[in-house]
Amino acid sequence: SSPGPSSPPASRAMRVSNCRRVAGTLPKFLFPQQGATDFPLQNLPYGVFKPRDGRAASVGVALGDKIVDLRVLSKNNLLPAQVFDHPSLNALMGSGRGTWSEVRAKLQQLLSDDHPDSIKGNDALLREAVVAQDAVDMLLPAHIGDYTDFYASREHATNVGVMFRGKDNALMPNWLHIPVGYHGRASSVVVSGTPLRRPNGQTLPKDATDPVWGPEKLLDIELEMAIFVGPGNEQGNPIPLSEAEDHIFGVTLMNDWSARGIQKWEYQPLGPFLGKNFGTTIAPWVVTLDALAPYRVPTPKQEDPTPFPYLQHKGTDKPNIDVQLSVSLKTPEQEGEHVISRSNVKHMYWSFAQQLAHHSCGGCPMQPGDLLGSGTISGPTEDSFGSLLELNWAGSKDIQVGSETRKFLKDGDEVIIRGHCESEGNVRIGFGECSGKILPAVPYP
Repeated sequence: SSPGPSSPPASRAMRVSNCRRVAGTLPKFLFPQQGATDFPLQNLPYGVFKPRDGRAASVGVALGDKIVDLRVLSKNNLLPAQVFDHPSLNALMGSGRGTWSEVRAKLQQLLSDDHPDSIKGNDALLREAVVAQDAVDMLLPAHIGDYTDFYASREHATNVGVMFRGKDNALMPNWLHIPVGYHGRASSVVVSGTPLRRPNGQTLPKDATDPVWGPEKLLDIELEMAIFVGPGNEQGNPIPLSEAEDHIFGVTLMNDWSARGIQKWEYQPLGPFLGKNFGTTIAPWVVTLDALAPYRVPTPKQEDPTPFPYLQHKGTDKPNIDVQLSVSLKTPEQEGEHVISRSNVKHMYWSFAQQLAHHSCGGCPMQPGDLLGSGTISGPTEDSFGSLLELNWAGSKDIQVGSETRKFLKDGDEVIIRGHCESEGNVRIGFGECSGKILPAVPYP
């Protein structure tokens, strides 16, 4: 049996950003009343949407509280048509960094107030190309051929190890040498807002010798971000770390729902299976690396041990991203939502580029639209833990949720993950929301 949980690290008060805010740009011809937004002209995240008036699904970018339909713009010869013909981002993802930069620059010209190529004043085009976000349903951004989830946060891996193996054996011997990951189930990745059923499965009750069958009692979340792969590689040809970011289209929010009881019973010797494959939620918006350029930061030091050469960033590299993350919980019994955790991607030990380089180092062929999750992103303090398992420290303490407490999720609970970048002298940009509500398990068999 596993040892009892050790004590969690001491908590510190959550830090509140006090950086000087710079207003994001919104075109006045679309937004006469300027206001704060996570989707300024400096962001332009991509997504796939379907208007509720019956029009077909299309690729678009978020701008303020609106969406600009890129298929309409390409139909009018304003953007390359071949990458916007279908209601998914796979073609654009596979087109490469040159096309991504070209499209982004052209969009910023078309949507500016004063550029000669602006579509300002073209009322017929604007009526067709601009739609309100609250008048559409968001779809998955891409056809996800394969999905891999990593375990890239040292704080998270350490916390889980301390709970169940003790402080002296917290990290497994391989963890500081390789970005650990497992192959997930692409068919159960859903877009934000999709409800999920509590899974049924086998679990082993505490102190029992035989498993039982039934609904999962220890239903958890994992605060993550994920990358979408751009151009792929041929089988047998790895993606070098120095080129990895040319193969990363963008970043999105992710919740890797986890059935801890099922996972604990099944994970030896081959790793996660039914404890993970019932559902993974991603946000509808994908933020590009170009938009994230002002917020790049170094990874934590990787010196003891030093990674193998194929995983070594140069000393001047800034492979991580300063993304402020939050997890909120809405319960059926209370009004509103309650923040239960705040973390940051900058804590991630293994960068997205290192994850992709390692994934392909043996010759695995990556494809446009493949999804790579970061694993739970936990910070150094108790209020920055990215899973309920850590926040309740293996069930030894309650998590305060407004006037209620939780250890794990109950039916009807809704989890909302948000993220944004904000730093001194730079515009705030956001990632939207990644949300899902838990429904009761299906009676089975």
